[in-house]
Amino acid sequence: MRRLRRIKILATLGPASSDLAMIRRLFEAGADVFRINMSHTPHDKMRELVATIRNVESSYGRPIGILVDLQGPKLRLGAFAEGAVQLQNGQIFTLDSDKSPGDTTRVNLPHPEILAALRPGHALLLDDGKVRLIAEETTKEHAVTRVVVGGKMSDRKGVSLPDTDLPVSAMTPKDRADLEAALVTGVDWIALSFVQRADDVIEAKKMIRGRAAVMAKIEKPQAIDRLADIIEASDALMVARGDLGVELPLERVPSLQKQMTRMARRAGKPVVIATQMLESMIQSPVPTRAEVSDVATAVYEGADAIMLSAESAAGKFPVEAVSTMNRIGEEVERDPIYRSVLTAQRPAPESTAGDAIADAARQIAETLDLPALICWTSSGSTAVRVARERPKPPVVAITPNIQAGRRLAVVWGVHCVVAEDARDQDDMVSRAGQIAFRDGFVRAGQRVIIVAGVPLGIPGTTNMVRIASVGPEGNSDI
Repeated sequence: MRRLRRIKILATLGPASSDLAMIRRLFEAGADVFRINMSHTPHDKMRELVATIRNVESSYGRPIGILVDLQGPKLRLGAFAEGAVQLQNGQIFTLDSDKSPGDTTRVNLPHPEILAALRPGHALLLDDGKVRLIAEETTKEHAVTRVVVGGKMSDRKGVSLPDTDLPVSAMTPKDRADLEAALVTGVDWIALSFVQRADDVIEAKKMIRGRAAVMAKIEKPQAIDRLADIIEASDALMVARGDLGVELPLERVPSLQKQMTRMARRAGKPVVIATQMLESMIQSPVPTRAEVSDVATAVYEGADAIMLSAESAAGKFPVEAVSTMNRIGEEVERDPIYRSVLTAQRPAPESTAGDAIADAARQIAETLDLPALICWTSSGSTAVRVARERPKPPVVAITPNIQAGRRLAVVWGVHCVVAEDARDQDDMVSRAGQIAFRDGFVRAGQRVIIVAGVPLGIPGTTNMVRIASVGPEGNSDI
């Protein structure tokens, strides 16, 4: 199955989309990667979903990526004696280590790490930012705050701290258990929540030991200040706009989205734009015009992928949401302006042999107006390098490694085929043409460009470009 767009689509699975028939329909509608949210998924259900996705994968013969999204730390208030209180603007309200039920003057904050890190002047956002407090006096036992924006507050509402650098790991004991279960099951990507610094990613990678790739979710203001280091440590980036928009002024989120998209592309790391992209389709079969523009903006910016959350997990119209995203992507990519935007934003190649080869291959393919740019890749890194250039022709990645193929499902423009490794360079050239011919990318008599590493099968050796003509049977010759 060949997609007619370059941007990839992630669809979250949930109550509305967990059986074989629905997952099959979502894949046919355009989903390239399926996300499993461990905030709501027990291990048995996760394993069942992975098995179902692999069933769909085998029936279509195309690699499908699976991303497991770890919950991360959940910072919450304690309970109130009456279940809820009304906080008034200007009043004093204390958060403390006392575990007794709260009232209109105080409540337990069962996170000593927050009390230890808070400083006067720091903001506390309760219940997704609906209530805002400012710390006036802080100790390790309590924080005296003033209510800046009041409202109703009830048991165990979430706490966000945009100004406070918390000395806590991005991974809780639950996350560690979820991670190990996911790795044993054989998932492809791990989305890491609550990332504040590169060390959070490095800690996760030590546990993962190469068994999956790591996608850092950028949802904390502290991560923005260390973005370059986080991108370097990560395999991919997710712009988690929902949580980011709680802890930062909403008007800053669009510019940060663009900055992160361009920084990730410059670094050659896939970037996913997430949260509330087609939010109204949870209840409606059609999106709002503003949502369509939001999705289109991510496509124009050259993001690798766009993601559906509740729209596909719990909404009434999961298939329609995916197909709507698919149509928006196709339409934007037909726009002549789209290509000019990508070209204007193309970063200079890194000073490595692989990046120089990828840039040269793109220039040759576009100069000769070739119908396909074919990568032989063992680890997937060659295809990622080529995709960074956002070439005009489609990128066909051929790999003997199914794990690499599944990870490439999130990368812009890459049509991945899992096939036996080439025996030699002649076999590589011949089968590259056959595969591109079979999948409808080229016709007999056309030329293709092939990028690979020699010796074959050794990761990280991208060093060869060849132009070949496709024969009547699809095989290629120089």
